[in-house]
Amino acid sequence: MTMPSTADLIRRRFPHVSAAVLTVALCTVAVPASADSGPAGTTGGDTDADARPTVVLVHGAFADASGWNGVIERLQGDGYTVLAPPNPLRGLASDSTYIASVLKNIKGPIVLAGHSYGGAVISSAAAGNPNVKSLVYVSAFMPDKGEALGQLAAKFPGSELNSALSPTPFETTSGKGTDLYIQPAKFHDVFAADLPAKTAAVMSAAQRPIAASAFTDKALAAAWRTIPSWALVAKQDKSIAPDLERFEAERAGSHTVEIDSSHVAMISHPDTVTDLIRDAAGSSSSASASSDSSASASADSSAGKPALADTGSRSLALAGLGAVAAAAVLTGAGLVLVTRRRRDTPSDPDASTAR
Repeated sequence: MTMPSTADLIRRRFPHVSAAVLTVALCTVAVPASADSGPAGTTGGDTDADARPTVVLVHGAFADASGWNGVIERLQGDGYTVLAPPNPLRGLASDSTYIASVLKNIKGPIVLAGHSYGGAVISSAAAGNPNVKSLVYVSAFMPDKGEALGQLAAKFPGSELNSALSPTPFETTSGKGTDLYIQPAKFHDVFAADLPAKTAAVMSAAQRPIAASAFTDKALAAAWRTIPSWALVAKQDKSIAPDLERFEAERAGSHTVEIDSSHVAMISHPDTVTDLIRDAAGSSSSASASSDSSASASADSSAGKPALADTGSRSLALAGLGAVAAAAVLTGAGLVLVTRRRRDTPSDPDASTAR
């Protein structure tokens, strides 16, 4: 037995409804979404999550990536993808090259932050990488191209780091050299004065040394000359002179905040440091979105496309409106038919019972 089609059922129920109305109703309901529409709840384009940059955090000397833990936790809570790679601390040229290789494996926009010596590393590592949209310096070195950190540190008084260092010879299969540690007895005061003494003692025991040659190596590049930067000046810093941090930030034209903090601001003031990175990330996302929007508009214009083509979710929305309109027409036609029948039928109080 052949089942009647939907159109046949409607014609039998409402014989006065035109074929044109039926065609509009059925075809409109059947219109599918364009192939470029996204999953339910999206518009088919990049979502906010897609546009968010990856945040890369680079630690400095006498420390490791765990110093960023408080900041990482907060950024991950915001939904950011965060990476805190190890900084080899073997020399400015080799460390920058290593971090640059890490950045090349990250897709999409990047906000790159560095603490202390890590600031010098990111300044060279970011050079020439178009994905790095913002630089963030946390109580950091910001050398210009050709500057050595020792030369830069001598510009202003206020650092007590040199007198606190303990040079220690090392030997590897590739040769000999000298590592620099902070003396345990001076670690708390010079490096982390606003942390509990017991915390500083643990950090001192676990500190990673830096090769002495890192302070004589010349910076390969100064990415802050072409990439927007944010800087935090730690006003109680005894490892890098606060006046040097201010000088560097002013020279780079950085968006700058100053706080009463020791050298390890990302540990003692994680909220402030996180907010600074959020600001840099927000600026990065806005710039990327603006760039993508301009490129898309330019491409559409050159191709002769309308600014708002009826595709994707817009097609689905229009289709839905058409279906509603068609349903309204059918309902109206049914009401007209019922009215006519009542008008033509004699009044009968038991008519409903008879049916």
